[in-house]
Amino acid sequence: MDPLSRIGVAIDAALLTRFDQLIAKRRYPSRSEAFRDLIRDALIADGAQSAKTPVIGTLTLVYEHSVRRLSDKLTALQHEFHAIIVSALHVHLDHDNCLEVIVVRGKSGDVRRVADALISVKGVRHGQLTITGITSPSQHARGHSPKKH
Repeated sequence: MDPLSRIGVAIDAALLTRFDQLIAKRRYPSRSEAFRDLIRDALIADGAQSAKTPVIGTLTLVYEHSVRRLSDKLTALQHEFHAIIVSALHVHLDHDNCLEVIVVRGKSGDVRRVADALISVKGVRHGQLTITGITSPSQHARGHSPKKH
């Protein structure tokens, strides 16, 4: 783990009160850890804007399974993008609706193209892509040691 640096932050009292409430709600052990997570999130979001940045993420789709050939179309697209799609989980929500959670990995631009292609298929009711960054050992969050394979 890199050595820690201490900084001072001037913040409006009302904003700090709200931040402390959020910290308590999310059960952070300290303000410092909450600040670190906010910084990590901002850096990941900024980095993911570049089409060439390596990312991992999940794509969540909700769709009506009875729409003609929809399952076939979604499966065919997933096969077309097999290099980006790591895994998929299919859940039967009720008699009419299905949920798919698809794990994706690749360059940000490629991952977004896959997500757009799947979300835009006629019959998909809702789709959401969530991206996070792939960290190197020196950037590893919360001081976890990287696993050796």
